[in-house]
Amino acid sequence: MLQLKLNLPGLCYFFCLHVLQICDAENEAERVSPEEDPERNKARNKANGNKDVENQDQKHKEESTESGDRVKKKKKKKKAKMTSEDGQVNGAATENIDLLLENLEKSNGGGLQSEDSGGSIRRSVLHVEHRNLNPETELKRYFGARAVLGDQRPRQRNRHFHRSTWMTSPKDSWPRFSRPGISMALLESKNGVHYFTFEHNRDYQQVQFKFLDAVESMDPNNIVALLQLNPYHIDSLLQLSDVCRIQEDQEMARDLIERALYSFECACHPLFSLTSGTSRLDYLRPENRAFYLAVYKHMMFLEKRGCPRTALEYCKLILCLDPDSDPLCMLLLIDFLMLRSREYKSLLQLYQDWEEHRNLSQLPNFAFSCALCHFHLSQQEDVAPEESDKERRQADQMLQSALMMFPGVLMPLLDLCTVQPDSTVSSHSFFGPKSQIGQPPALAELTALYVGRAYSLWKEAAVMLWLEESVKEVLHRVDAKDPLVEDCHNKRKQRYQSAPRNIHRHVLLSEIKEATSTLPLEVTTQPVMGFDPLPPLDSVVSYTRPERQNVGASNESTLSLFFRSLLPNFNLQGGLRQEDDMEVARAGQELNQEVNRLMVAMRDMLANIRFQEPPREDNPYRDDEEWD
Repeated sequence: MLQLKLNLPGLCYFFCLHVLQICDAENEAERVSPEEDPERNKARNKANGNKDVENQDQKHKEESTESGDRVKKKKKKKKAKMTSEDGQVNGAATENIDLLLENLEKSNGGGLQSEDSGGSIRRSVLHVEHRNLNPETELKRYFGARAVLGDQRPRQRNRHFHRSTWMTSPKDSWPRFSRPGISMALLESKNGVHYFTFEHNRDYQQVQFKFLDAVESMDPNNIVALLQLNPYHIDSLLQLSDVCRIQEDQEMARDLIERALYSFECACHPLFSLTSGTSRLDYLRPENRAFYLAVYKHMMFLEKRGCPRTALEYCKLILCLDPDSDPLCMLLLIDFLMLRSREYKSLLQLYQDWEEHRNLSQLPNFAFSCALCHFHLSQQEDVAPEESDKERRQADQMLQSALMMFPGVLMPLLDLCTVQPDSTVSSHSFFGPKSQIGQPPALAELTALYVGRAYSLWKEAAVMLWLEESVKEVLHRVDAKDPLVEDCHNKRKQRYQSAPRNIHRHVLLSEIKEATSTLPLEVTTQPVMGFDPLPPLDSVVSYTRPERQNVGASNESTLSLFFRSLLPNFNLQGGLRQEDDMEVARAGQELNQEVNRLMVAMRDMLANIRFQEPPREDNPYRDDEEWD
């Protein structure tokens, strides 16, 4: 559904859209049910309650009248209703209706005209629509409303779920919802942009401390026990979702993420908007990070489910929450989702608007994806020949520039596409093994990330032939000592020495093995928590975890920890505990006895192990097909 503001253009836009929905009989099955927006239906039923009774009494009389008069009466009633809601409707507003109708299609798909300021450009390119946040909208477009919904009727919401939401729909199988202790506060508003933050009350903080204890225990059952008492604790839902996904229980993993999103959306501030592009959440605050991660994981489930257009909408939503810092590096993913959704013009518009201040051409994914966009536009059947030739020339130019700037992409891309390159290409020094070894660390990480994610987009026969032609042209320019080749080489040496922390965080979340193998040691050697991967080094902490008393010495060795797990009274350290000398001596004797019993039991176990001898060659009972 569209969000409306009580101003003149908004009312006219809603009026035009409402008339179009009435005239289009084929969209009858896709209308939003009354339960999805109870507030608007309540007001509409209140205004039209008495009129419906009168219309039913005079139904037969109106059927005998002319159809034109009936249409006029309906239009007059709607005009009267709109003027009652806003008394400023006048003749000048009606003249703008035709203009709004002409721009209606342009507004779908992010192709809005940009304003003078940079903020308006971002809102137009990253425009989010409420209806596209629901995967059923995309599935209906593919398979039809009847195939998606079947014969089911819209059911009334469960009474224990107190509100309707945009990102998820509550399920009957979920526990009864009660506010877990999360709220959202408005920090400040500047230049039309609102800055929010989530807050935890005292009870939720205590649950959070128990969750950290459960994580340190390395036992998922402790998290399950915590969720049984607090079924809408966010971090527990995120962590347990990862456990279910690793155990290949995708349905439960997705359900837990949806439950976390529902809990978040119920706690949102009234001014917080998912679609306006003017709401910000600071990733430096730990309370806000869980919202980023929940939306990201939900987006990845949608993409794997076959809903790339819906996943793109959530990708734009995450990017709008903090477009300057981009803590989850959504710019490394948005081009892939746009290509899968066939949003070619939107991707080129984003590249054009953001190239000046974000240098998108220096990212391998944008360099290759924009070239692929132009190629697909040149292949469309409804394009004029002149326009097709123009798009093809632009595609050739951009792909050759991308190959010269990022030569390390070609060979891994062909390998994942199961394409054997020509010997002149594989043996050439520009695309050969030297191009892989000589890459800076950050560039190798970006290259592996793009290839591991987007190789499926290059498997088409037409795309592969186009790539082959461009590779031959690039080799010709390399052999001819094109100055652009040397310029790209110098840029690669100067840049891409070290990747920022948000890129490492994105690689960890993507779980693409080709990219995770390129992470530096300072990332791979530290523990990574699924509920907060690579937290910022300058986090804004609102509350701290109380210090815990150390049960044992903190510098115990691995051998000491192993024996402690078997024998709780064991202490390898020299320092005395709280017991007196007699108790320590008695504990030492018991320890020696327990260790001796353990060693004897292990010797008996090893002595009693019998291995079955392999069958001899002359064994007549041997199976000829037995694995050797």
